[in-house]
Amino acid sequence: MSAGRICTRIVATTAPTETVRAAARRMADHEVGTLVVVAEEPEPHAVGVITDRDITVRGVAEELDLDHTPVSHLMSSPLRIVHESTPIEQALAIMGTTGTRRLVVTGHNERPVGILSLDDVLQLHAVEAESIGRLLGRQKPEIAAGLTAWS
Repeated sequence: MSAGRICTRIVATTAPTETVRAAARRMADHEVGTLVVVAEEPEPHAVGVITDRDITVRGVAEELDLDHTPVSHLMSSPLRIVHESTPIEQALAIMGTTGTRRLVVTGHNERPVGILSLDDVLQLHAVEAESIGRLLGRQKPEIAAGLTAWS
């Protein structure tokens, strides 16, 4: 399975120069907790991410003026990126070695197409475990009948 298959495909963006308050409003408008920070020069490219937690811990808790503090002051950088064809196992290894819970997923021309979070991976594993559980539940009566025949 690839990162692109399970990532969240909603990519809301902000500019590094936008105020933190404006970024927070954008998060609320798009109902997301992460914005990809995109610089426009020399061509549009992702330079970081800012999360609702960054705003709370680095902005509100530090009593910064959110109406004048630029996103670049609070964003997480360097950006951790994987291509949408990257296997989940490789993406998890990157998360583990870099200590990040989110990776920006890129597609053609390195444009962001989604965000892969640890929660996305855990949800995939939960669905797979449920499927295995159903399979075992269906086979259990057959296994029990086979054991009785051998007794």
